[in-house]
Amino acid sequence: MTDLTQAMTVVADYYKDHAIKQKGGKMYLQVVHRVEAFRRVLGAEFGIDTKIIVDDGHRVVVKAIVTNSNGITVGSGMAEEIRGQGHVNTTSALENAETSAIGRALASLGLSGGEYASANEMDAVPRKAENLKEKAQVAYDNIKQNQTVAVEKQDPPSQQSPAPSEPTTEMTREELDAKHDKGVWQDMKSRLRQMKHVNNVHTLFESMKPKIQDIKQRNPEAAQHIVKLFLDAEDKLTTGEA
Repeated sequence: MTDLTQAMTVVADYYKDHAIKQKGGKMYLQVVHRVEAFRRVLGAEFGIDTKIIVDDGHRVVVKAIVTNSNGITVGSGMAEEIRGQGHVNTTSALENAETSAIGRALASLGLSGGEYASANEMDAVPRKAENLKEKAQVAYDNIKQNQTVAVEKQDPPSQQSPAPSEPTTEMTREELDAKHDKGVWQDMKSRLRQMKHVNNVHTLFESMKPKIQDIKQRNPEAAQHIVKLFLDAEDKLTTGEA
C-alpha cells in the first residue's frame, strides 16, 4: 500500500492550499481535489464505483466503493440526500449524494483531507434535521386529528352497553395491530441505540423494509415513526463520525 501512502501525502499537500472553511470553522478539502490526488498517484490501478441504494422520489442513498487492482473492495462510503432540501438538492440530489459517498469512501482509505464527511454532507445535517422535525410534526398532527375524529364518530352509549365496571378483555384487530407496531418501534429503538456504525443502521433497515412496508399499508403514521428512528440514528452516527 505504498502508493496509497503517497496519495495521502499528496492529499495533505492539497489540504494546505485548497482546504475551505466549513460552518463551525472546520477546514475541509473537497472531493474533487481528493479524487485528483487519488488518480494522480494511483492512476487506473484502483477503481471507484457507485451504486444507487434508494431513490424513491424523496430520499436518495448512494454507496461508493474503492477497489484495488485485483477488484477487491478496500474502502466504501454511503451518503443520503433529501430531494428538494436546499438549493443543490432541488435539481441534483443524486449527483450530490454520489459526490458525498465518494468522499466518504476515500476518507475510509485515509484520504479525508481533514474531515471524514463531505462538504455537502456537512451542510446537509441541519437540512435533514429540519426535514425530520417537519415529518414528525405532520405525523403527530395526523395522529391527533384521527383520534379526534374517532371520538366524534363514536355512538352514544345505549342502555345495552356494558357498564364501565365490566371492561371486555378481548382485543380488537386494530388494538392488536397497534400493540404489534409499538413493539416493533420499541425493538428498533433499543437495537439502534447499541449501534456504533452507519453501515449497521443501513443493514438493519434493509432487513426491516418488508415489515415496515407491511405496517405502512395499514398505518402510515406508525411506519413513519419507525423510519424516523433509523434517520435519527443515521444522522447521529454520521455527525459523530464527522
